[in-house]
Amino acid sequence: MKTMTLLGGLTPEEFLSEYWQKKPLLIRGALTEVGPHVDFKCLSELAMQEDVESRLIENRNGKWHLERGPFRPARFRKLGETDWTILVQNVNHHLPHIDKILWQFDFIPFARLDDLMISYAPPGGTVGPHFDSYDVFLLQVGGRKRWQISSQADDDFIPDAPIRVLQDFRVEEEFVLEHGDMLYLPPKCAHYGVALEPGMTYSIGFRAAPTQELATQFLVYMQDHICLEGRYADPELQRQPDPARISDEMVDKVSQMLSQITWDKQTISDFLGHYLTEPKPHVFYDSPAEELDEDEFAQEVGLLGIELDRKSLILFHDEMFYCNGEVLEIEPNDVALWQQFANQRHLSPADIRPSLLDALYEGYLSGYWHLPQSVAK
Repeated sequence: MKTMTLLGGLTPEEFLSEYWQKKPLLIRGALTEVGPHVDFKCLSELAMQEDVESRLIENRNGKWHLERGPFRPARFRKLGETDWTILVQNVNHHLPHIDKILWQFDFIPFARLDDLMISYAPPGGTVGPHFDSYDVFLLQVGGRKRWQISSQADDDFIPDAPIRVLQDFRVEEEFVLEHGDMLYLPPKCAHYGVALEPGMTYSIGFRAAPTQELATQFLVYMQDHICLEGRYADPELQRQPDPARISDEMVDKVSQMLSQITWDKQTISDFLGHYLTEPKPHVFYDSPAEELDEDEFAQEVGLLGIELDRKSLILFHDEMFYCNGEVLEIEPNDVALWQQFANQRHLSPADIRPSLLDALYEGYLSGYWHLPQSVAK
């Protein structure tokens, strides 16, 4: 089993067995080569865009303040030299070298991998002590940041604050992270990061949907996938003393009608395929600027291969494949190649066979994947 510098010399199997959702892990020098730093200038430019989720958190005179983007340039010129943080979600959608960092965490299933958020803070910048309900890797890029953590169960938050900040944070361990150091935190591990020097935190987060959300979305899915026969009828109806009463007989009949709603493992896997690959509301796909016809596309993909768009995700279960909330119609003999495409996020020219071309061309027109030379840099 191969160890990973990213995991401090642990194998993925050791990490999953000993740390994942169990206890924190500090990794010195986990990832020092990160490409161009996504610093304040870069983050602020992203935060001015309509299709980017961003936040600005300040602590002024002991009071927490939260603003959401997109921001105007003038807003950033008003910031002080300390005590604020700008956070930008899904930076992996916008910058290719950040996207490459995210997919290095492929020892966790893609169905759990969410995004790479980047925050910048000058000295004193913080979002306060808090819990996350999901696993996270916190990679320090540039500067130094002090992290304090706690296993406390007390989750009382400061009332009326615009963000969830713990009222009584009890420090158990403290670390100072420098460039390339990384801290893994399991869910519900209280943590408090404060910038000691200007720098960035690259946060690799994982999906952990609340049961209520899963149930709600599953019911929405079922609404579109069930077809029940029959209609309510009561030929044996008798007059009742209270005409406004919902009778036990009606309750029983409707209960019997609804008992026709059933699901099995295949239903759940199909729901998850749609749900887990559904793009977030602000995500859109760009069709090719200069659209190739099918013959031109076949020629080019045979020379260059194909790459998934940074905003695209393919997941599969058995022989069912899902991309961006849709089912992919593929040839049965191509299952192994589509699994390879989903796992590696690209296919080389040698992998391309004629039976792939119809499905690949359709996804190309939708902007779900691209010829490598046409992916925005």
